Amino acid sequence: MPRSQISFHADPDQVYQPAEDSFLLLKTAKSEVRSSDRVLEIGVGSGYVSTGLLSSCRLLVATDKNPHAASIAHNAGVQVVRADLAAGLCGPFDLILFNPPYLPTAPSERIDDWLELALDGGPTGRDVIIRFLQEVPSLLSSEGRVLLLISSLTGPEEVEDLVRENRLVSTTVAEERVEGGEILLILRLSRC
Repeated sequence: MPRSQISFHADPDQVYQPAEDSFLLLKTAKSEVRSSDRVLEIGVGSGYVSTGLLSSCRLLVATDKNPHAASIAHNAGVQVVRADLAAGLCGPFDLILFNPPYLPTAPSERIDDWLELALDGGPTGRDVIIRFLQEVPSLLSSEGRVLLLISSLTGPEEVEDLVRENRLVSTTVAEERVEGGEILLILRLSRC
């Protein structure tokens, strides 16, 4: 069947909607992006961050495992590949953005729907971050950088250790306290 005839009804209730973390990531990305950058956003969600950067870079590609998110972001004008993290993509990218699922989630707390993919970081909140950090070096250009959003709930020191284990260096470039005392942090990662 030709692509134009394929129909998918995307459910916005199954997609993470922009919140404080999204706002902080976009604000930080706007100050980081260069007009010559090839940008990859992993976990595009609603497309809020990517659409905010489309006119600021040379190329922007996004991924999401959630078919509802991929469809909504595509309809907002983002070039989206439905993939787990960056599976199947080849770099290099100059700027990679990721607002991962970072909430510590016990197996008994799982709700088993598409929205959960954006929230469930596993028991420590770092399950997806671990996989991402293993993949990202192969996607970065020689001078590439990553903006990774994490939370005080995720164990920032443990994330820093994971960054070093994957031969990257990090600098905290943004920080914001949100409701409940949680602190959101954006780490800029680059090669050693």
